[in-house]
Amino acid sequence: MTSIISATNLKALIGNENLLIIDATSGPRAKEIYTEKHLTGAQFVDLEKDLSTIDDPAHGGRHPLPSPQDFSKTLTNLRVHDDSHIVVYDRANGVNAAARFWWMARAAGLKNVQVLDGGFSAAEAMDIPIESGEITGLPQSSFCFDTWQLPTITRAEVEALTHDPKAVIIDVREEARYAGVTEPIDLIAGHIPSAINIPLANNLDSNGLFKDPQALYAYYKPFFVEADAQKRVVHCGSGVSACHTLLALDYAGFEMPHLYVGSWSEWSRNALPIATTAS
Repeated sequence: MTSIISATNLKALIGNENLLIIDATSGPRAKEIYTEKHLTGAQFVDLEKDLSTIDDPAHGGRHPLPSPQDFSKTLTNLRVHDDSHIVVYDRANGVNAAARFWWMARAAGLKNVQVLDGGFSAAEAMDIPIESGEITGLPQSSFCFDTWQLPTITRAEVEALTHDPKAVIIDVREEARYAGVTEPIDLIAGHIPSAINIPLANNLDSNGLFKDPQALYAYYKPFFVEADAQKRVVHCGSGVSACHTLLALDYAGFEMPHLYVGSWSEWSRNALPIATTAS
């Protein structure tokens, strides 16, 4: 099963007993937007409450992972089983919380998880059934896992890799933030020393859909030629949109790199070296 599914293929699955659709729309009005309209049967997950445990950004970043125990409860409330076929979407083609949910579900040990290519708008254009309101009264499942099963990396470990020629640290933020020209969210502009900038927009084609696996593989391969497979790191501002590139890399067939969950929001709050390329 590939990590990305087209709206055409999702439509063919509608009605399957094992299909679970997740709406991971994020932002200030996320729950309101979901309530206004969502794919029929889709259950809502909240980036801030279900996919993160918000605390001190200096220790874990703006969107640190919840504990495995807490995310187990979320998956239980969503009626997830080991054999569930999960399709997750958001309103930004995985740039926001859909890819984060995909990574977390995979890290929880689930295998059959896919992100909807093109997000909600692609499904709507394909006339996949839509409804409004909230879904309540569904029976829970009983899903539990103890440890995250995909690689993550700490701030101290990333700092060590900044001096390692066999490491590659990918910053997926837009170029202006990486360069230190502007920083609209965190306190300081710039980037982690030795990190390279590969904006996540490069994962998509001119229609806003993911490039095919062969194109993604050809694009990323040169960056990994000199890198140790165990020293590949992907980060963003707060560990959410980095998952978009992890999704693209998995789709292309690469071994999963480490996710630096704290990302720039943690690094920039700890008096660590900061690089810029702004003139």
